[in-house]
Amino acid sequence: MLQLYPANAGDSLEFSKVKQLLLEKCRTDAAKERVRELKINSRIDFIEKALLQTSEYRSIMSGSDYFPNDFTKNVQKELQLLAISGASLSGEQLISLSNLATSIKSILNWFVSHNKLFPQLQALADKVHYYKEVAEIVNAVVDEQGNVRDNASKELMNIRMDLSKQRNQLRKLFENILRKLNKQGYLADISEGFLNGRRTVAITAEHKRIVKGILHGESDTQKTVFIEPEETIEINNEIFSLERAESREIHRILSQTTASLSGFQPQLLSYYHLCGLYDFIRAKALLAADMNAFMPRLSAHPSLDLIKAYHPILLLNNKRSNKIIVPTNIKLNREDRILIISGPNAGGKTVTMKTVGLLQLMLQSGLLVPVDPRSEMGIFKQIMIHIGDTQSIEHELSTYSAHLRDMKYFMDFANGKTLFFIDELGSGSDPNLGGAFAEAIVEELSRKHALGIVTTHYLNLKVMAGKVNGIMNGAMAFDEEKLEPLYQLTIGKPGSSYTFAIAQRSGLDAKIIQRAKQLTERGHFKLDKMLLQTEQQVIQLSDKEKALNKLLKDNEKLKKEFEHLNDKERVKQQQDALKLQNLIKKEELDYLREMERNFKQIIMDWKKSENKTEVIKNAESVLFKKKQIQSNQSAARKADKNFEIVGGDAKIGDLMRHKANHQIGILNELKDKYALILIGKMPFKVLIEEWVVVRKKEEDGKKKK
Repeated sequence: MLQLYPANAGDSLEFSKVKQLLLEKCRTDAAKERVRELKINSRIDFIEKALLQTSEYRSIMSGSDYFPNDFTKNVQKELQLLAISGASLSGEQLISLSNLATSIKSILNWFVSHNKLFPQLQALADKVHYYKEVAEIVNAVVDEQGNVRDNASKELMNIRMDLSKQRNQLRKLFENILRKLNKQGYLADISEGFLNGRRTVAITAEHKRIVKGILHGESDTQKTVFIEPEETIEINNEIFSLERAESREIHRILSQTTASLSGFQPQLLSYYHLCGLYDFIRAKALLAADMNAFMPRLSAHPSLDLIKAYHPILLLNNKRSNKIIVPTNIKLNREDRILIISGPNAGGKTVTMKTVGLLQLMLQSGLLVPVDPRSEMGIFKQIMIHIGDTQSIEHELSTYSAHLRDMKYFMDFANGKTLFFIDELGSGSDPNLGGAFAEAIVEELSRKHALGIVTTHYLNLKVMAGKVNGIMNGAMAFDEEKLEPLYQLTIGKPGSSYTFAIAQRSGLDAKIIQRAKQLTERGHFKLDKMLLQTEQQVIQLSDKEKALNKLLKDNEKLKKEFEHLNDKERVKQQQDALKLQNLIKKEELDYLREMERNFKQIIMDWKKSENKTEVIKNAESVLFKKKQIQSNQSAARKADKNFEIVGGDAKIGDLMRHKANHQIGILNELKDKYALILIGKMPFKVLIEEWVVVRKKEEDGKKKK
């Protein structure tokens, strides 16, 4: 298990709040118990298995499928009684156990139908076997409402048949008595009632001595008395006797059924724990969905590479109030072990540090974390924290004494598998001495190869981070104009505390601020001023970079839109060309069919007619349409006027003339015996042998001149 220092470190990092959120997602007592006993592990195989289980469940929830872990009742008491010899469960309790077994059957069948799509979840049920006898034993004697069936035993069936007869007889007899007493005017307004399990008539008090029977009671006003009529006493006694016999038989049946189920107690107990486990994993998946959490890549080595990491509690709170939260990017490894975060108060230093600590606790507890899935997180054996005021009245420790006590523990036990967090290192003492101690502590932690984060305002620590290997600077960005923290962590440079800027914006007298600057060491003030200027330049560059990136994205978007439109136009042209080609082919096909019919008719006329000359004239008029002939002749004259035949092998770009209809086009593409001719802007696929190379006569005339 992971070692925490101090013992309340989890509370300081707000891990208890995450556990409470997880607890609220649980439906079963078994799952809630798992949350309360949640262990922070340090074995990567356990952690990986828990994370994969939750990831698989979350993937089920994100789809349209449904995992049938519907059993949510607490049956621990029933399972305990089942293990006790001679115990008897009620009908409702037996039905609960039957439902538990049926739920397991549904889960096992679900895994069979999904054919190992969710191996980690399925592995939890690999050794679980469904025993159909459980449901059969219960359903044989109890119905869905938990009532013992009439046919649960022959004796019970006979008793209930006798009871039914006696009750019907009592009902008829009682109705006759009521009618008689009503005629006599003895009945009260309510006419009848049940007292002590016996059916009685309600008689006005003044007539109570007239009606014979047993007096069972009277109303609060004493104006009405309840009498069991003499005629019904014997039958009521018989019914009472049968009801007791029924009760004894039901108890016997339930005891016998409980004894029959007792042999399955271990299996039912495993069913209960499995349903609780799936409910626990479901709760983790629901919480992950709320936080938009994922499983990062895992490393066996202590290291961190967090990309777009969010503080879980802050993320949920800001989501409810529609506030923006800025993610954090942090990388800690063997080379860059310790991060010194500086910057103004309320700028997010402590929140950033707590984010890393809380995410590490969540991960090693098997919870998905709100980071980019490309993040990588290692496994630590120890987490040590020093956050906030640790002054102890009980032990008479001052803040600085408590601080040194914690640092002593860090020095004694920190190692290469330790992740530590120190808030305001060296505070609570003389600035010069505190700064010196802080520097010595950081050096020692670095020498021990521990990984961690330190927040500070000490300039000597900021300078140290730039010189000592394994220690790096980080700064929380601050908008000096608006006097607002930006909650953005920048790695690689120290941050200014903005002491004078904040004082000036707060309205403090300018004389006081100027005097404070004079009293401050020149070197100290100069360095802080330099850090302030550098940080503002970085912020400005960052804004310009964002603007440039936006322009680049807009440009890329416009480029894609243009390419899309260009492609769309090209496709349209191709479609138009194909339509035209298809139209031409259809016209050719229609023409050939018409010609075929005409040929057949000419042949028939030739055979029948004696005047062959007339048939030939008709054939000429059919086969050679005058308009077509005239059109071809006109096209030929026009082509002869403007173009002359060159002949020879055709090349791309040559003017081409159709041998039959004399159309002019440009050779655009040539492949074997086919060519692509552009007539106007429309491309046509043709046989090259039907075309001849030509050139314009005007161009030829100009060349001669």
